[in-house]
Amino acid sequence: MTDPNADARDPSEVFAVVCALIGSRQTVLPRRLVEPGPTVEQLDALLSLAAAAPDHGLLTPWRFIVVPAAQRHRLAEVFALALGDRDPNATPEQLAQAREKAHRAPLLMLAVACLGPREPDTPMLERMVSMGAAIQNLLLGAHAMGFGAGLTSGQAMASPRLRALCALAEREVPVCCVNIGTATRRSQRAAARPLPAQFVSELAEDSARGGV
Repeated sequence: MTDPNADARDPSEVFAVVCALIGSRQTVLPRRLVEPGPTVEQLDALLSLAAAAPDHGLLTPWRFIVVPAAQRHRLAEVFALALGDRDPNATPEQLAQAREKAHRAPLLMLAVACLGPREPDTPMLERMVSMGAAIQNLLLGAHAMGFGAGLTSGQAMASPRLRALCALAEREVPVCCVNIGTATRRSQRAAARPLPAQFVSELAEDSARGGV
């Protein structure tokens, strides 16, 4: 529903709210996330924010697989087996640590990039930009709801065992896990972020040697 008061808002006030939300968001490690996690209604609202991400060609080139508590043991076993595939000498303790990663956050979702043939055939990098925006929308929405959230990945993302568990189609790529819950602890220090001058440049004037 459209907010009838939206046009009456002072843009500077809206911008200040947006700056405060984005500037205060921080990654919270999954081991610091506990119940309660998002309700069904809150999760639906968060996923609606993901759907608002820029999407050239309206392809929805990403999707999320929720791993409910009752299925975490299956993901845990895949994490352990994937570690064993990479390192046959992995110790029982290391395998247990791999399994434990699947049981941390109250809400765990696997983010999957959909890079197969679509019409229009939007380039892969544009699809990944859309996926990144969808994930950021989720993280900001979770932060606005008062939850902690963070992304995790690792070598298990490339495991054929994970692909099989999630029944991924050809050219669907698991990218990371999205973890959301109530934060037991947050960092008291703001994360160091680069200044615009460190990552922005201006296109120089055309040189005497020519150009477009």
